[in-house]
Amino acid sequence: MRRSYSAARFGSQKGILMSKKFTLDDLRELMRSSAGVDDSVDIDGDIADKTFEEIGYDSLAVLEMASQVQRTYSVPMPDESTEYMTTPQLAVDYINEQFEKAGV
Repeated sequence: MRRSYSAARFGSQKGILMSKKFTLDDLRELMRSSAGVDDSVDIDGDIADKTFEEIGYDSLAVLEMASQVQRTYSVPMPDESTEYMTTPQLAVDYINEQFEKAGV
């Protein structure tokens, strides 16, 4: 089952993050909404340092997450972002770097 994703959850207006760091919990919500989550995978557990492949996400699913960040927050997320986002924690770090570069 997929849940809807709301930019309002992050204290934002019109899809722009307002001085709040993107967290692992934010990523979990994004994972649920963008590519869905296999019922056999517990993304609420300790996933920070597991590879996306280990938790059932292929490179297309990670690319979809990056696209969702770009659409929701109007922050550029280049296609090669998947090369840097190999684990959930690295994804959070990369997304925060992109927010910082964009001045969000």
